[in-house]
Amino acid sequence: MRIGILEDDPALADQLQKLLSTAGHSSFVFHSGQKLIGFLSRETVDILLLDWNVPDVSGLDVIRWSRQHVTRHPPIVVLTSRTAEEDIVAALKAGADDYVIKPVQPAVLLARIEALCRRVYPEPPSTGPEKFGEYAFDTRTETATVRDSPIQLTAKEFALALMLFRNLNRTLSRSYIFEALWGSNPDLQTRTLDAHISKVRTKLGLRASNGFRLVPVYAYGYRLEAIGEGTA
Repeated sequence: MRIGILEDDPALADQLQKLLSTAGHSSFVFHSGQKLIGFLSRETVDILLLDWNVPDVSGLDVIRWSRQHVTRHPPIVVLTSRTAEEDIVAALKAGADDYVIKPVQPAVLLARIEALCRRVYPEPPSTGPEKFGEYAFDTRTETATVRDSPIQLTAKEFALALMLFRNLNRTLSRSYIFEALWGSNPDLQTRTLDAHISKVRTKLGLRASNGFRLVPVYAYGYRLEAIGEGTA
């Protein structure tokens, strides 16, 4: 998982980053709410950990911004020393999904993150292909079919297509896709991703008439949209 962190205490921020790295997550730390918002304007994360009190833009302000501007906004955990019932209610009403009181207990925080991941990003079915309308993906054989007709995809094209379908209507940044398919710091040109996107779009016929449309999002990445009946 990619996790964005807002925490103005350098020691705690470093502790959180090391904890998440040990658990297999990549994280991005910001000490300013405004800088985090700037990052979220061009990058995709799976979870946000937000300190309530920061000097410029508060954690709750970041929540409100995310709810308004991020497609399929990520689940959010508020980290704070506030323990009053009204504060917890305020954070949850603002849009937080969970609330962790400082000092942070590492095992508890990881358990909360795992619980959120299970709820928001459910595991694919253990048996049979994953189906999205007329499209089906069999992860055991890395084969795709459209209306029961097999489609020849390379391993990377299959992984890219399945990622897009698993994240329907969610805008994915270029670096998010790179990291998932080629590693955390891929030495790849932009045209590498564009070429894979073009091939997946063409081979799978991702256009409105088939129920799904793959669109570029300027200066950000790509989004696969599910199109309702009658949409051109």
